[in-house]
Amino acid sequence: MQSSPLTLKEQKRIEALKSLNILDSENEREYDDITDLAAAICDTPIAIVSLVDRHRQWFKAKIGIDICEVDREHSFCTHAIENPYEIMEVNDARLDPRFKDNPYTFGDDAIIFYAGAPLIDSDGNALGTLCVIDHKPRKLTDIQLSSLDKLAKQVVKLFKLHAYNSHLKDKETELKETNTKLKNFAGVVSHDMKMPLANMIVTFDILKAKYAKNLDEGGLEYLSNLKQSAFKMSDYITNILAHYESDYITNEAGLHQVFDIHELLENIEEMLDINDNCEIEFPEHNREIKANKIALEQIFLNLIGNSIKYNDKDVIKIKVAFEEDNYNYYFSIQDNGIGIPEEEKKRVFELFSTVASEDRNGNIGNGIGLSTVRKLIFNLGGKIDIKSKVGIGTTIKFSIEKK
Repeated sequence: MQSSPLTLKEQKRIEALKSLNILDSENEREYDDITDLAAAICDTPIAIVSLVDRHRQWFKAKIGIDICEVDREHSFCTHAIENPYEIMEVNDARLDPRFKDNPYTFGDDAIIFYAGAPLIDSDGNALGTLCVIDHKPRKLTDIQLSSLDKLAKQVVKLFKLHAYNSHLKDKETELKETNTKLKNFAGVVSHDMKMPLANMIVTFDILKAKYAKNLDEGGLEYLSNLKQSAFKMSDYITNILAHYESDYITNEAGLHQVFDIHELLENIEEMLDINDNCEIEFPEHNREIKANKIALEQIFLNLIGNSIKYNDKDVIKIKVAFEEDNYNYYFSIQDNGIGIPEEEKKRVFELFSTVASEDRNGNIGNGIGLSTVRKLIFNLGGKIDIKSKVGIGTTIKFSIEKK
């Protein structure tokens, strides 16, 4: 037979089929399992999940047949989708006027028996069929017909899942592209701003040294405020760069090295310029580990730095603990700081989210550090958790995967 004219209904059906993005896709076990079940239940040598395209019938899954598609002109399924709400059963194609001259009804592998359950989407479009075929005349029982119909509905559910996953992959690709553009933009802007800010800071010091005698107390205070603002902006830019460079840091295999934990924490103390009013307790037993040292330093710099900044006690107390098993390293950082309200814990790791109004020195945070910490830990195959009580302190536990 000739393929159906491209009516408005047929055009809509073809568009629905194309939107699935499933034609000519790879084999998938879920579909193969359904054809296996259909053939077993109906006791036929052949079962096919077929999709009826404009000029062809393509097989998404099949058992008992080698070809992957046929011309629609000779397609049995084309007839089946014309009545989408019932199974088309052909007991003997040689006696059916629609198929008696069809080339597939002749030869050793002739299609004599056919039963096709239409695959109908939520808009009523018959996209194809789940069909069973035999080389001899036969008739399905009511139970077999019912089972074939139920299996066809499962195929449609797989179509929906395929379309949803395909949509998610497209969105993921789109988000990655957008994130790359933002990352590149942030990198360019940040690098271009750091040098002018550094020049501004040096200029403030030169102005103060050269013209201090000509400025009153208010003028000197203005200069000091400008300098502090420049420092804050520089720190903000540094944190943005660290956030976007975290992917590179954690993906670089060459950054893994062997070092001991006490050595790492001693370096952190030097970087943070710890004062006498801060006590940091190292893990009782020093251990040698193999990990991404740069990433781990970044994590500890942020977490211990926050324990110091967001602390209202006369003596800041920080305790670092360590454990390990066959798969992960486990760290915890406990402090006696201001704590985090229960309702705020969920958003502390969000980018640009700040919980405390100001730190120990009256400065306002930028909400980048903890977001970077979470990103680094996630990229290292780990998890992070917070337990905190306002006015008492915070304990942050995190893990990283062993390599």
